[in-house]
Amino acid sequence: MIRPKKHLGQHFLKDKNIAKKIVDSLTLHNGYGNVLEIGPGKGILTRFLFEKINIKTWAMDIDSESIELLLSLFPEHRNYIIQGDCLKFELVHLLGDKFGIIGNFPYNISSQILFKVLETRDHVQEVVGMFQKEVADRLTSREGNKTYGKLTVLLNAFYDLEYLFTVNPGAFFPVPKVRSAVIRLKRNNTVKLECNEELFFRVVLQGFQNRRKMLRNALKTLNLPSHVMEHSLMGKRAEQLRVKDFVEICLLAEGNG
Repeated sequence: MIRPKKHLGQHFLKDKNIAKKIVDSLTLHNGYGNVLEIGPGKGILTRFLFEKINIKTWAMDIDSESIELLLSLFPEHRNYIIQGDCLKFELVHLLGDKFGIIGNFPYNISSQILFKVLETRDHVQEVVGMFQKEVADRLTSREGNKTYGKLTVLLNAFYDLEYLFTVNPGAFFPVPKVRSAVIRLKRNNTVKLECNEELFFRVVLQGFQNRRKMLRNALKTLNLPSHVMEHSLMGKRAEQLRVKDFVEICLLAEGNG
């Protein structure tokens, strides 16, 4: 019997119908065949994933007790059950050029997982994940909404995000104090942004670090050219801008706007 570990943010999904629904939400977008399950825990998603004949699944967990349980439940898949930290793992070496990610993500590292996805965006074709509902709402919100944030913009630059369904606390053990939600990310057609991507990330992150300020004040430390600082977009707050607006600011800074 595995006891949930608070420091790992473990809340084990126990509803098999929801587990199957999550697994069935994988579309194999862009034709990938390898899937990484992050935080399999007691294996409720893993069982359905291993049953799928059109994908090859690796299950990765940092918890040694979970790994021991998974090895006892799925001995025939022992080569695909890995103890490790997904945030530190070279995923491309394990999964190849194109792959998907799925999981009932630990809430305490869910944002870090998405930044890992962004780092590996040339390879991660799809993500289906369970998040705290508040985070899922934020990730799928639109500009002008107070929940609209830096990760929303950065992810929307490279992925199409979709809120799939809400999951009530009673579906987990232990019961969390919040509702959860499943969202899906599918890689869009943007191979590379029109602007310098490093500058794009810096502008977005800095803009939202001071989200209540107008951008001409929020971005002062970036020392952008004066003609950029005088642009009408700089009179808005970061939460009011779409991806293409941030790209326009970067192009202006590069002298291409």
